[in-house]
Amino acid sequence: MLANSIFGLFYPEICEVCSQNLMRGEKVICLICLQKLPRTGYHLLKNNPFEQRFWGKADIERATAFYFFNKKSNFQRLLHKLKYSNGKNIGVKMGKYAAAEISESADFRHFDYLIPVPLHPNKLRERGYNQSLCIAQGLAEILAVEIETDNLYRAIENPTQTKKSAYERWTNTKGIFAVKTPQLFENKHLLLIDDVLTTGSTLIACVEAIKSVCNAKVSIFALAAA
Repeated sequence: MLANSIFGLFYPEICEVCSQNLMRGEKVICLICLQKLPRTGYHLLKNNPFEQRFWGKADIERATAFYFFNKKSNFQRLLHKLKYSNGKNIGVKMGKYAAAEISESADFRHFDYLIPVPLHPNKLRERGYNQSLCIAQGLAEILAVEIETDNLYRAIENPTQTKKSAYERWTNTKGIFAVKTPQLFENKHLLLIDDVLTTGSTLIACVEAIKSVCNAKVSIFALAAA
């Protein structure tokens, strides 16, 4: 305990948003910055704008994004660290923060499995971790739901989506996911988890892969939506 205190004195933990020293009990992000992050409140609103993005495209139960995503914002910098700077602890902590609030809605409280959007093995080796899995780990701690990472898999390594149009993103993700054992998902309610939703093409492809082989209910959680 003393050693930790001395270490913290010379190498204090800092907020991943404002870079100020964290106070006792704060982790990853200070309470001031946490309160300033733009929450959507969509988990409390059925037929919310996030869900409407999937109307006519994917057969889902509910969908929510916890934060709004704006370019060049503090939250964009936080997500960039999560995705590209070994920010696994950011994903876990933000997942826990989100779960504590979305569990206020009965629709986001009970699931059979949490399913992080899978990375292709080549991408996973390159990055070293799946940021969606990190978020799922945080959610799982609060929701007490098992994470399933093997059954839904990315069968095709598609090119990056970053500079593609909405139509190009859709064609780029068509048929890239598959399910190993349909029986595992049969008659289950699954929560698909992603970091940021732009067009939703990746999540739609995940839902299509699941629904094409088994009778499962699927809901969607994204940490943020553009």
